[in-house]
Amino acid sequence: MVNQKSPLDACKHYTTLQDVPWDIQKYFHQRYDLFSKYDDGILMTDSAWYGVTPEPVANKVAQHISSAAPATKAILIDCFAGVGGNTIAFARSGRWKRVYAIEKDEAIIHCGKHNAKLYGVDEKISWFHGDCFEIIKNELAPLGQYSVVFASPPWGGPGYRTDSIFDLGTMQPYSLGQLLEPFRQLTQDIVLFLPRTSDLHQLAKENDTSKKIQAIHYCMEGASKAMCVYFGHFGGL
Repeated sequence: MVNQKSPLDACKHYTTLQDVPWDIQKYFHQRYDLFSKYDDGILMTDSAWYGVTPEPVANKVAQHISSAAPATKAILIDCFAGVGGNTIAFARSGRWKRVYAIEKDEAIIHCGKHNAKLYGVDEKISWFHGDCFEIIKNELAPLGQYSVVFASPPWGGPGYRTDSIFDLGTMQPYSLGQLLEPFRQLTQDIVLFLPRTSDLHQLAKENDTSKKIQAIHYCMEGASKAMCVYFGHFGGL
């Protein structure tokens, strides 16, 4: 009888460099920046190493959203939750009545749930396995007036690592417009976590409220890691 592999076999905790695939070894050296509790048994898939937000950045983003979001907002929806980097920070902030985390990859969401337990915030998070656009439309629509949407989408596409200004219209698998349109069916209060070289002119053209959008770079050791763009009714940051 052949033993079939489970998707959860992709959830790994590396302890020594020699066990780590060569293409993610540089990220392994940064593991304590990604999760301060890494040695407690943090789980990640190999692909997740590329996309998880470093913990200090996640904490600062969570702090900014918590302080600037309208007081009527009580729910944070993390649309691409991954292995939990940002989701955990939102839950730890204490600002939200509930954090809803959406992830379509079975192994990755398993890692995220496990990691949230290590940080003691698993009871503050509701996890949804599936496509974020479908879940927002079919399950979370009644919560729109109470919600802030946060999205750290995949940054695939030509030019992400080479262009001095990144064309958000070519971002894959979701362009800027493909992200904002369904999110705005739920709420105007949206935060996008985007490449640091994102085209600000494209972002400005997407502003559809009287409030100015705010774009903030988040840095570690003097280097920008990413840009957060705040749409909607956020206070000054």
